[in-house]
Amino acid sequence: MPDFQYTAREATGQQVTGVLTASSRQEALSHLSTRQLFPMKVDIAEETKSLTRGGFRRVNPRHLATFYTQLADLLKSGVPLLRSLELLEKQSGNHILRLTIQDVREHVAEGTRLAEAMRLHPKVFSELAISMVRAGEEGSFMEDVLKRIAVFTEHQQELKSKATGAMAYPLFLLVVGGLIVMGMMIFFVPKFEPIFSRLREKGGLPWATDALMAMSAFFKDYWYLVVGGIAAAIFGLHSWFNSEEGRVRLDTIRLRTPGFGRIIKSLAISRFCRILGTLLANGVPIIQSLSIAKDATGNVVLSTAIANAAENITAGKNLAQPLGTSGEFPEEVVEMISVGEEANNLEQVLIDIAEAMERRTNRYLDMFVRFLEPVLLTFMAGIVLFVVIALMYPILKSSSAL
Repeated sequence: MPDFQYTAREATGQQVTGVLTASSRQEALSHLSTRQLFPMKVDIAEETKSLTRGGFRRVNPRHLATFYTQLADLLKSGVPLLRSLELLEKQSGNHILRLTIQDVREHVAEGTRLAEAMRLHPKVFSELAISMVRAGEEGSFMEDVLKRIAVFTEHQQELKSKATGAMAYPLFLLVVGGLIVMGMMIFFVPKFEPIFSRLREKGGLPWATDALMAMSAFFKDYWYLVVGGIAAAIFGLHSWFNSEEGRVRLDTIRLRTPGFGRIIKSLAISRFCRILGTLLANGVPIIQSLSIAKDATGNVVLSTAIANAAENITAGKNLAQPLGTSGEFPEEVVEMISVGEEANNLEQVLIDIAEAMERRTNRYLDMFVRFLEPVLLTFMAGIVLFVVIALMYPILKSSSAL
């Protein structure tokens, strides 16, 4: 149960403050009454708030999808909102989500609308979900909106898991291969130094062996410099990429990288189209929908192109033309958006675009990973082969001379 900070007055009029544990704000007020204290202010303790509001804790999207689905089912069955939130709070197995639902329920009980109560927890509820819930409240179709949010959340998590899982094995190969090569350079290669030192004096050591031994000696004697240099480079690049200029440069590189850039762009555009189409289908105004959807791309270059398109819409123009002018959106996507605007069914066209691009991207991602795996294996095998040849060639050459 969460902690509550309170400020109250005793019967004598003296003001007291403290912290108590209760399952809800109402229970905390009841505890104060039994202690003959007159509450002036009762709030969730700051350390509890930090778990969901200002803190870094997030909730697994699958838990959120379950919450949205169950809330929709309860509301559809005629259960009042406050009672529904109370039931879901008790049933939730996620500590952060349980505290979040409790705080949302207490704000709703005080007269706050559900969307505004959810907005107090930006680490848990996305701007997309908040905007759709607000549209559902205004249009009196909350149950349908919550179902759509649940489906969308599950779909996005599935897509993310698929992309992450596809790249897991190539990254594993790269990391393990790098560790094996580093181990050989530090522990295995130096054992040949006594043999090669005599051959070096006779002038019979190939340049490849000399280079290998020099690198091995450097890694063995100055490994801490290598580790420190890599750590410093990662920290420096991370700091620069978090800056405005660095983020633009990094996102541009991501989009322009051969092979991988096509996947990144397709995933970002499909996510943008799905979110924009979902928002428009739920009655959210197009300018507000574009403001939310552009941030969902996760790419500054694409977000800038969408923001410029939003400015043109404000000036009375359509969406397709500025997206096409930006050069960041494929021609077929721009053409389909233009047709959707003319036929007045843009929201359905956007969702169709998202589904088509996701299917195409999944196929391309599978092909890319299948191609990447043998490339990485061949690359690592080439490094190992170079090490073996550089070590064995001088020994075989000297033995044949004898």
